[in-house]
Amino acid sequence: MDESSTPGRKGNLTGSARKLKDNAADWHNFILKWERLNDEGSATATKIVNLVLNKEPVKEMHLLAGADADQSVTPPVGADTLKSVKDLEEECTKLQEIVEKMAHIVSKMEKIVSSEKGICDLEKFQFGAKGRDCPLFLTWPTSEFAEVSSRLYKCYRQELALKQLILRELAHTSDQQLSMVYLSSWLYQPYLDDQTKLLLESLLLETGHRTL
Repeated sequence: MDESSTPGRKGNLTGSARKLKDNAADWHNFILKWERLNDEGSATATKIVNLVLNKEPVKEMHLLAGADADQSVTPPVGADTLKSVKDLEEECTKLQEIVEKMAHIVSKMEKIVSSEKGICDLEKFQFGAKGRDCPLFLTWPTSEFAEVSSRLYKCYRQELALKQLILRELAHTSDQQLSMVYLSSWLYQPYLDDQTKLLLESLLLETGHRTL
């Protein structure tokens, strides 16, 4: 029997049904990895803010000393200050690595979107613009998988852009309130709301990874 006429809920999956179910599992795994990285990044970002805010009085003291003294005299830099700068550099590097891993996840999400659009194009070629008569799984037409994946990808792409902005600005922000906004934005992820979670759960339910 041709795979296109075999519902995903019967027997072993092959072809498009197998690919769509694997993609749903990949979405679940990618999002779990993202959440772990988000927690790790939140802890690292908090350390960066603490280091930046704690070293501000030292910088101000040096500036005041420079204003009262000869311009050629540089205030001494203590061992604690040097350690603080080194610690800050290390935490910034950690945060950059976390954001790079997040970017890698988003690139894999984009590949899922591309593959599912390819499946839709194949079905249009095989069955015409209306698609197949019988759904591959429960109720969704194949185009719904591509639509859900596109919406999920858009959310995570926007969230990644926010993370990249925070990465660029966090270590250069001495305003405490602005730093708190960055930390809150990182932790609570404004582009990933309850609708995003619902999309994932619906996808997992449709493909049989979740049961009612």
